[in-house]
Amino acid sequence: MQTLIIATNGPGLYEFTNQVRTLAKGNGLLTLFIRHTSASLLIQENADPEVQTDLQAFFHRLVPPTTNPSMGYLTHTYEGPDDMPAHIKSALLPTSLSIPVHNGALALGTWQGVYIFEHRNAPHTREVVAQLT
Repeated sequence: MQTLIIATNGPGLYEFTNQVRTLAKGNGLLTLFIRHTSASLLIQENADPEVQTDLQAFFHRLVPPTTNPSMGYLTHTYEGPDDMPAHIKSALLPTSLSIPVHNGALALGTWQGVYIFEHRNAPHTREVVAQLT
């Protein structure tokens, strides 16, 4: 088991495919798990950055900050207006991924990359645990 450390700088998608590639040895299944409740893991297109921008805009619209009147029903607000929405987003999106490894290579598609989807406004240091079996 290994732990990858990824710095984030506010909301958005942070690609770390190259770090994940270094873990691909032989054949097996690589499992990634993020050790946080306010960020997610995604396999997503890495060719056009507009995909990442649109995903971030969609989830911001789907789950806006608690300062938005539509979110007035939330009670967990003392950690900031982005905290509970971040927990909701991470409940909707994966917090673990499984990627086949074949002959020492990730079996990702041509345009696929591995991302942390940061849901909080402040910079964070995120830990992703990786296990190849």
